[in-house]
Amino acid sequence: MSNQPTCVIIGASHAGVNCAFALRREGWEGAIHLYDSDPMLPYHRPPLSKGYLSGAEKIEDNVLKSADSYREENIHLHLGLKVTNIHPTDKHISLQDGSTQAYDHLVLATGARPLIPPIRGLESAQNIFSMRTAQDATDIREAFQASQNKRIAVIGGGYIGLETAASLKKLGAEAIILERENRILSRVTSPEMSQFFHQLHTEKGVQVWTQKNVVSVESNNQLNIIHCEDGTRYEADMIVLGVGIRVNTQLAETAGLDIHNGIRVDASTRTSDESIYAIGDCTYHHNPHYDCFIRLESVQNAVDQAKIAAAAICGKEPVYNSIPWFWSDQYDVKLQMVGLSNGYDEVVVRKEAGDGHRFSVWYFKGDTLLAVDAVNNAKAYVLGTKFIKGGTRVDKKQLADPTVDFKPAALILH
Repeated sequence: MSNQPTCVIIGASHAGVNCAFALRREGWEGAIHLYDSDPMLPYHRPPLSKGYLSGAEKIEDNVLKSADSYREENIHLHLGLKVTNIHPTDKHISLQDGSTQAYDHLVLATGARPLIPPIRGLESAQNIFSMRTAQDATDIREAFQASQNKRIAVIGGGYIGLETAASLKKLGAEAIILERENRILSRVTSPEMSQFFHQLHTEKGVQVWTQKNVVSVESNNQLNIIHCEDGTRYEADMIVLGVGIRVNTQLAETAGLDIHNGIRVDASTRTSDESIYAIGDCTYHHNPHYDCFIRLESVQNAVDQAKIAAAAICGKEPVYNSIPWFWSDQYDVKLQMVGLSNGYDEVVVRKEAGDGHRFSVWYFKGDTLLAVDAVNNAKAYVLGTKFIKGGTRVDKKQLADPTVDFKPAALILH
């Protein structure tokens, strides 16, 4: 093995772990070293704000691979160890314990970290949390269990904030959501979907407040008093921050890589250094279907790019060309999303007859279907995916009519 090449992967979440195992499947016989500062055996992240937080699942139920799997594939897993620097000229990395590791190929799967907003008094607030790691979810759950009044404030009305509020509400929380914009999910979906989730949370007993710009937090005897710009104030035993993320590009910057809204990569996930690849949440890449550069925070993108990087490292010429998809679970609602709705100029809502929580929202630009949001409607998600991939023209009038058969033959525009 000493004369064989070495691939080093920094980041052991969905992207990094899948890349390591994909390398073996592609025939990589050299050494594989996988590093992560998180001491826990790599795990699925989506359940953290859902089943794990609510107590329905354990972190052990959600590991990406068993410990034996890494040994069987001869993947060297280094957990609880932070990479401090990349030296591209000498092709090695420096580690927090003072050691170094040489590489022939380097893969950055560094992901992102929670954004901490500049709110006055936040640093001294009581029981304030972000949601990104298993330890975060554990801390939130333990603090909630220890809380007497169970009053929870979620700052930020994105998917993570909404999922966290839903999970804690199931546990008996008195929850409020404070969103700075004029609607929740304003940066990621349509007003129709925002209104649906606003109403859903309200029906479940969560107070949803929009246009609430939090400017300061005052702590008094384990109680947080949240002050908003409009003069309103709210009390909470716990605060969960869900205002967004910052991409982890620090290591890439030390290596002199091209950075623009993430680490810029080509169609094979190679960075501006031919020996260094980047995959997952941290990448800024071109999507051929939409002909635009994007950065995606999704498991699908992480896994797909991991496979592309592994194939490229093994001397093949893969091209990343995936249609993005996402999902969110809140209460009894499963939202499945496919495509990118950016630039849409028309929305068609199809509400299935006799079911209040089963519908789909279809986003068009002219006659081109861009994306579909499907609520408790796997069929709409599957059809939408098929139509988007095929560039199929859809009959919007037929689509909007719930009495029309929900199948391609009835919906394709002839």
